[in-house]
Order: sequence, then structure tokens, then C-alpha cells
Amino acid sequence: MLAGLPRVIDANVLVGFETSDDAGVYKLSPECALVQTVDFFTPIVDDPFTFGAIAAANALSDVYAMGGKPLTSLSILAWPAKGDLDDLQQILRGGAAKMIEAGCVILGGHSVTDDEPKFGYAVTGIVHPDRVLANAGARVGDALVFTKRLGTGVISTALKRGIAAEEHVSASIESMLTLNRAACEAMLAGVAHACTDVTGFGFLGHAREMAAASDVTLRIDTSQLQFLPGALEYAKQGAIPGGLNNNRDFVSCHVGVHESVAKEVESLLYDPQTSGGLLVSLPEADADAMIACYPLAYRVGIVVPRGPRLIDCY
Repeated sequence: MLAGLPRVIDANVLVGFETSDDAGVYKLSPECALVQTVDFFTPIVDDPFTFGAIAAANALSDVYAMGGKPLTSLSILAWPAKGDLDDLQQILRGGAAKMIEAGCVILGGHSVTDDEPKFGYAVTGIVHPDRVLANAGARVGDALVFTKRLGTGVISTALKRGIAAEEHVSASIESMLTLNRAACEAMLAGVAHACTDVTGFGFLGHAREMAAASDVTLRIDTSQLQFLPGALEYAKQGAIPGGLNNNRDFVSCHVGVHESVAKEVESLLYDPQTSGGLLVSLPEADADAMIACYPLAYRVGIVVPRGPRLIDCY
């Protein structure tokens, strides 16, 4: 659909929609560029305050993925005409609390009547034009570092089916509520070549975008990947969200998976994440420094010359 849109040539557009990046970047001056993104979705947890906070963290993540600092936001709301106003207030309060934590000011927003609730934000940040971290910069020889555990989609599905343990849901919520701000700061302390945040298209969906934009192959060591408590077991039990299968259908033709990789592990590589971690491509030494600075980060693979597939998992 986007390929058919008319192109406006502007030298100040540093990152547009062509490479399926996390946010757009527009140069204002030699020292400053705008980072702009928007994200919203339907409720994924029962508690309205928590839902609002997760929606905010998820929207902010796109700015961090570009190496930027969020400054302002506009809320986006769809709410039933007869919906509970106390729940709505809690959603807005949860989102505002997370924006305050990020140091991002809510300037306003827009709402419409809709039978299905939806909430999120359009976020504007800033970044130095020379330090933009698009998904197109991965280099052969780089290490790949990831900053969160996988499995929020599978656990959310297990919750809907009534088979999720309370402690597993709590761990998933804690992960989704965690801002990528500290991870971004650790990444920027050294030299990073490329970054993307792993959200709705799953780990392999976003890794594919990085590999394609950078014209490289990402070699993923699945034994190093970390999963949220319960995620592997729920995947074995068939708690598979529809988005996971959609991601698999779209991405799997670009992926080679070694026969030794367990089926539940392979499934979780396609699991749609909410407020997921940052996938970073950076030199070996800087990978060590980032992990030392941000212990939640861990290695997941390396960047190799472009092969027959964009991603190899072993």
C-alpha cells in the first residue's frame, strides 16, 4: 500500500517510511532532528490503569529505538459511548504516570466514539542528526544484543484462556511497564550501528526488517534467548495468539531454522510483543560495555554477510 503513495523529496527527511523503521526522523538543524511516532491498541490487561501505562511505554519505545529522547505526546482514544468513565479516567491516569516517568509532556489528544476501546499516543522526541539509530545500519561482524525477555503475546493469550498463573502474568506486566529509556542510555554510551524495538511483528519480524534494510543476514543463537516465566510452557499448550501465526506466515520464508530448535522456541520468535525490548547491532566491545551498563541486556547473535536468507536461527 505504501509503495503506491506519492513521494515528496525533502533532504531533511532522515528516516521515512521506506525502510519500515520504528519512527520518522526530520532534520531541523545541524544539531537537532525531530523523531515522530504513533501507536495505539486495544486493552491487553484487565486493570485500566495498567493498560494506560503499558500503552504509553509502548509508544515511547519507538523514540528510544531511534536513539532519541521523547519530549511531547498526544493521546489517541477510542471509547464506547456508554463506557465506564471511571475506567477511562484510570486509563488516562496510567498513561500520564508513565509519561511523567519518561519526562515526556502530554500536550493534548483526540478521542472518538467506538464500541471497542483503543488507547495510545503520538510521541515526538529529538535526536542529534548524526546519532540517529535506524534499522538500516547493521554491519557484518556486529554483535546483536536484546534487552527484554520474549513471550508477552503468548502469556496474554494464556490469560484470556484462563490457564496463566498469576506470577507469570505479573512478570509479563512488569516487563511491558519497563521503559526502554535505561536500555537506550546504555546503548548510546558506546557506538551502536542499528536498533529496532521488538513489538507487534515479533522478534523475527523486526529482525527481518533490520536485516533487509542493512542488506545483511542476522545469525540468531536461540540458546541465548531469554523468555518470560511460563511462556515456553504456554506455547507448548497451544496458547498461540493470532498475530503469531500472521507473523509466521509473513516472515518464515526469510528465515532458516535449524532442526535442533524446539518448536515452542521457534513459535515464540514470532510472538507479537507489546512494549518489547530493543534489538541492537553494535561492535563486540560496545556490546560488552552495554551489557555491563545495563545487565538486563544479553547477546542473541551476530551479523554476517548476506546469505540466501535474511535470518538464520540455530
